[in-house]
Amino acid sequence: MHMSDALLIPAVGGTMYLTSAIAARQSIKKINLEEDYKKLSLMGVAGAFVFAAQMVNFTIPGTGASGHLCGGVLLTAILGPYAAFITMIGILLIQALMFADGGILALGCNIWNMAFYGCFLGGFLIWKPMMKQGMTKKKIMAASVIASMLTLQLGAFSVVLETTISGITELPLIQFTALMQPIHLIIGLIEGLITGSVLVYMYETRPEIIWNEKTICEAGNKKTIQLIFTASLIVSGLFALLASGNPDGLEWAIERAANGTEIIRNSAVHHLLSKLQIGTSLLPDYSLPGSSTPFGTFVSGITGVLLLTASGILASFVLKRFRKKKNYES
Repeated sequence: MHMSDALLIPAVGGTMYLTSAIAARQSIKKINLEEDYKKLSLMGVAGAFVFAAQMVNFTIPGTGASGHLCGGVLLTAILGPYAAFITMIGILLIQALMFADGGILALGCNIWNMAFYGCFLGGFLIWKPMMKQGMTKKKIMAASVIASMLTLQLGAFSVVLETTISGITELPLIQFTALMQPIHLIIGLIEGLITGSVLVYMYETRPEIIWNEKTICEAGNKKTIQLIFTASLIVSGLFALLASGNPDGLEWAIERAANGTEIIRNSAVHHLLSKLQIGTSLLPDYSLPGSSTPFGTFVSGITGVLLLTASGILASFVLKRFRKKKNYES
């Protein structure tokens, strides 16, 4: 559900950058209050796993569309809402800059639509209350499905509102809504089932990973990080090659609502950001430039996993040094 820049005017894109930045600032403040440096490394590998999972588009039977995990609910169930939100920003930023997946102008919207709802609404309104009296496998599965379906519906409707406010006449409000909501309801159900299955497995094998306010600071152990990193490499390097070639839910809805008309914006801002993205995207559309071989997908998957893992390790190191210096000076 990554929006492209053509779906927005700069005013809407800028406004969503601001709202997402406010949420990110608050999240960073909350993370800085914690003393667990290993958790930052866990943010990196957990983000790498979600990045890898997002590459595996699954077919929606009978529609000609496909879907993929957003990952906000899954990350929240591991890291907690604040760390999950920052991790999602890292994923979406790397996808936009390195792989041209989602526009630069649309990054604020994509953060809000794909990360804010899943991490904060899914985490605080659904996951946390349902786990308050203790976790069970049934509760984990139920919370995963409910949170994924609800937050994806909110994200899909936000896309509709953002394009409508942007004056994208090719996408009529009622028709676009009627296409976006049902297809993302199905995608949300499938995401919920996948998310629940992954979390139930974690609960059975490494219950200390699953987020609650008592155990979150114990989750970043070395063995857990190695396990998630290995799984990320396998998913991105192998399973991504089996991904559906059908358009995702957003592309599918746009194609039908616009009757196949390509949506293009030629403003100075759109032109500038397009040139910028061309310059930064070394592996556009998760492929080698000028090639459509599966090897490009393999390289893209491994590259994304390594980048996100390295970013978590680097953040852990920098924050640890910063806090030591601050404590020494005080």
